[in-house]
Amino acid sequence: MNIYVANIAYSAKDQDLRELFEAYGEVTSAKIIMDKATNRSRGFGFVEMADDSAARQAIEGTNGKNFQGRDLVVNEARPRPEGDRGGFGGGGGYRSGGGGGGYRGDRGGDRGGYRGGDRGGDRGGFRERERGGDRWGSDRDE
Repeated sequence: MNIYVANIAYSAKDQDLRELFEAYGEVTSAKIIMDKATNRSRGFGFVEMADDSAARQAIEGTNGKNFQGRDLVVNEARPRPEGDRGGFGGGGGYRSGGGGGGYRGDRGGDRGGYRGGDRGGDRGGFRERERGGDRWGSDRDE
């Protein structure tokens, strides 16, 4: 059984995850997913266990458990649909607050952008005109 593990401490290593789940049975693999650009942990990973009943016990025993200062979220992993290669959301721009949502719930691009801050999603740019701002996305009322 393949198990999805979320809210993993960024300092945790694959071996730490393996050791946590080995208390419940044989672990075939344990992998923390790393960001390709920064080579840092993305805070989630997968554990594969040979025996389904041991895997179910591991899910019950570790879900909500504090591990290296964070409460884990543990579920049976759902298979990725055939041909799905992840998201493709766009990046931020002037007052955009970041890219839109990608395919399959990927959050898309980062939130940056000129004056974008952390406003997120589709909250900036030319849509401000609908709320009475000028054509460049100003928040002031005229």
